[in-house]
Amino acid sequence: MVPRRIPLFDSGTPLRSVCPYCGTGCGILAEARDGVVSKVTGDPEHPVNRGQLCAKGALIAEAVTADTRLLHPLVRSRRLGPLERVGWDEAVEAAASAIQRAVEQDGPDSVMFYGSGQLLTEDYYLLGKLAKGFIGTNNQDTNSRLCMSSAVVAYQRALGSDAPPCSYEDIDQAGTFLIVGANVEACHPILFNRIRARKRAGEDVRVIVIDPRRTRTAEIADLHLAVRPGGDVPLLNALLYAVDRLGAVDEAFVRDHTSGWVALRASLPEFAPDLVEDASGVAASDIIEAARLIARDVPLLTLWTMGVNQSSSGVEKNHALINLSLATGNIGKPGAGPFSLTGQPNAMGGREAGGLAGSLPGHRSVADACHRAEVERAWGLAPGAISPRPGLTAMEMIEALESGRISVVWVAASNPLASLPNSRRVQRAFARAKTVIVQDAYHPTETTRDATIVLPAAQWSERAGTMTNSERRICFLEQIGTPPGEALPDWEIFARVARALGFGEAFAYRDPEEIFDEYRELTRGRDLDITGVTYAALRGSPEGIQWPFPEGSTGSGTTRLFEDGQFSTPDRRARFVVAEYRLPGDELDPDFPIALVTGRVKDQWHTMTRTARVPRLLKNEARPFLEVHPEDASRSAVRDGDTVRVTSRRGSTELPARVTDRVRPGTVFAPFHWGPLNGLRTSPNRSAGEAVDPLSLQPELKFAAVRLERVSRPAARAGSAPS
Repeated sequence: MVPRRIPLFDSGTPLRSVCPYCGTGCGILAEARDGVVSKVTGDPEHPVNRGQLCAKGALIAEAVTADTRLLHPLVRSRRLGPLERVGWDEAVEAAASAIQRAVEQDGPDSVMFYGSGQLLTEDYYLLGKLAKGFIGTNNQDTNSRLCMSSAVVAYQRALGSDAPPCSYEDIDQAGTFLIVGANVEACHPILFNRIRARKRAGEDVRVIVIDPRRTRTAEIADLHLAVRPGGDVPLLNALLYAVDRLGAVDEAFVRDHTSGWVALRASLPEFAPDLVEDASGVAASDIIEAARLIARDVPLLTLWTMGVNQSSSGVEKNHALINLSLATGNIGKPGAGPFSLTGQPNAMGGREAGGLAGSLPGHRSVADACHRAEVERAWGLAPGAISPRPGLTAMEMIEALESGRISVVWVAASNPLASLPNSRRVQRAFARAKTVIVQDAYHPTETTRDATIVLPAAQWSERAGTMTNSERRICFLEQIGTPPGEALPDWEIFARVARALGFGEAFAYRDPEEIFDEYRELTRGRDLDITGVTYAALRGSPEGIQWPFPEGSTGSGTTRLFEDGQFSTPDRRARFVVAEYRLPGDELDPDFPIALVTGRVKDQWHTMTRTARVPRLLKNEARPFLEVHPEDASRSAVRDGDTVRVTSRRGSTELPARVTDRVRPGTVFAPFHWGPLNGLRTSPNRSAGEAVDPLSLQPELKFAAVRLERVSRPAARAGSAPS
């Protein structure tokens, strides 16, 4: 048990919270004893999970009390010296002085802020206010750039705003599920349970899964299309072509509520199913069968995650999916819609509060002069205080560190030295910074280990605030336990540094509720208007509130968007966008003939800073692995259990082989969780592709050209013959 402050919280009765892992947003009831969370159960009144929890959520209390919790501020007084414990005043002064020197010497754009979907909405908002408003740099991005930015761009272009139109309620009403690039069973298990329950109940539902792997999600599918990595756009365009040929386009909806259909329809013949078999890796007959299932006169719900977004064609793939929903009229109706599932618990809240490099609170853009002026007035800034220059995104941050344009980088609740592609390059880039400030709940991580200043942050259950899940549901997280050691809530750390920089009056918050009230006023009149949402309303609403929820609203919010066929575009019509096919950024050739795909396993989370400290979560998958198809294993002389070196143009990692036909030929799969601090010499992300989508700037983590080389065979067991 880690040492803690004098207990402040001994609830005696359960308090409500939300799970801090995926974007599902499951409701939790938790109790504390002596300031420490002692019991966690699923909230039976919460409509998301109805009392269910996955293993990660059920065991979250063990992660909170892990012996790797960061308890005190640490500062490195010499560049190559050790991190040493200091008081908060000294740590805050060190951080503020580093930022101030950088701004004075090289301007505000020499400072970079990198956040995380683990931050609460209040944290995101305050960090953006400090960076974009008062320091004067738009260099604020988030690891949501690696997660959802392609979906954000496509929603904005097609629907007029970053507004997922669906709710989980639609899972209970859909007739056909199209699941693309998403292993829902592993990554959103509670939602998967709802889909599987309908199948097991014998309801007339059909499931189509598009994935290079035969995952447990694919095992419940009526049709599994094992797409060639990078072949999604030809496949999805072919599906729309076939649906059109089957007469299943909703001509009235297209005529009355959309634009751009004529041009899109004209582009589709080149994607006829028999013409895209090679590019997609799927037989024409299977494409036509999938189109028949989609063409049934039942609601179509499309679900996708990283397999679509993490691509140099991520926006195009999103458009192909949205086009399919629009053409069939499957939007704004029960059981229907294009539904991007977020990966992190508050990726949505970060998008809403202005956490991405080009955004401002309330779905505003730094490129829009009116938007900048509105935020400047709200923050009491002089006209022109917010820069019109676009901020740097995650991969641009690495380039700017390498060139010296960034000298100070502040990372909050993220581990980019492990999670970004080409991790060796990322580590070298961070080493060039004059100051690296890392704010985290755990130490060491790959990023805190090399930091100049390390600030201990409170985490789940130790601070109050709000999160927004994938279905636009805002929920309140009560403070249940007490932060260990000297850890502080993220918002308070941001405010302390802001005051040390001389911005005291604008950051004199007493609690997160004051921050939330300021933020929600900036949503007034916007597409996500939440002026009717208050802490009091959230505390009285165990189910949360779905935005929009303007002042004067009643109930629990807006279940479904665009039910009236009116979209957020200037002409109120949804836009069809021709989805163009491009090859992945990493080219396959004789030297690198195999596509590496990375992803998650069910019981681990991101870079394992939290879940690796819970022994029971290592029971099912205790070590990393590489799935290799038998054909590729034979060509590389690899047997099950062999250690295999996986080499890309950026670097290599060594993994034990798991020979299986669950992955298609020409493709290998590795979970990205394990890295240097969790049993591997290097991370699979060292080999991952770093090409980015030209519009979303999201990196292509889901495709890397690699070669395989057997390194060693497992030691022979006693009495067995050598191989």
